Amino acid sequence: MAARILDADAMRRALWRMAHEILEQLGGPQDLILVGIPSRGEPLAQRLASFIEQIEGRRPPVARVEIGPYRDDRRSGTGPAPGMPVAGKSVVLVDDVLHTGRTVRAALDAIVDWGRPQRVLLLVMVDRGHRELPIRADFVGKNVPTAQRERVFVRLSETDGLDEVVLERDNTEE
Repeated sequence: MAARILDADAMRRALWRMAHEILEQLGGPQDLILVGIPSRGEPLAQRLASFIEQIEGRRPPVARVEIGPYRDDRRSGTGPAPGMPVAGKSVVLVDDVLHTGRTVRAALDAIVDWGRPQRVLLLVMVDRGHRELPIRADFVGKNVPTAQRERVFVRLSETDGLDEVVLERDNTEE
């Protein structure tokens, strides 16, 4: 059984709000880099960059962070991928869903290999709770309290053909 949490308009409004929150917190787009976690964090970061450009007239750079070599629960990849110079910059790390925190931890390790940013802030479309690591998002599109057997899917037109956030319950017997 699936329940739609956000439709395309609600997602757009949440991203627009978060773009304003980023600019307010940082005092503008100078020295800002948006870093997307594949696969849906990267298109979300591109959308945020477009919104920031509409607001400020200046588009911040967007990078992709490969986290495979940094995962502690499943390693993949051959080694650290080259990244964008981040020394002294404000990095906003973008992901679709914050759950255990393991993906974010891996992304932070990768970003530190690129250099030492002034600060790293975390933006997620959905925070569903159930953290295993002490990580919290600075910008959240929507908080969605979930049960362990539920899953949250952020679908994007770039990857899935439509924009929506859906909550699904795993009905399989344990």
